[in-house]
Amino acid sequence: MAVPKHLDEAVARLKNASTRIDQARAKPFALGAVKEWLVALTEYTMALADVQTFNNESIHEKLHELAGHTGLRQFPPARSQGGRRQSPRKGGRRG
Repeated sequence: MAVPKHLDEAVARLKNASTRIDQARAKPFALGAVKEWLVALTEYTMALADVQTFNNESIHEKLHELAGHTGLRQFPPARSQGGRRQSPRKGGRRG
């Protein structure tokens, strides 16, 4: 499934969970209502994490496409031996 489709589904789950949170809040304070609220809140946070993940994937795909159009051969830049990206400054880190 394409990223936009996954994103749309995650947004729908987010809206659904948000509605359920509001409904649980409106109920009188009781163990069952608190449990409903916690379940809805958990689903909301999971859907929000999915939205963020799919947004990042979409941005990453677009950056690769732009890199291809501009003629860049490698995107992101090659990493140094330590696994970190090299500092763009000549002096390295400030200390």
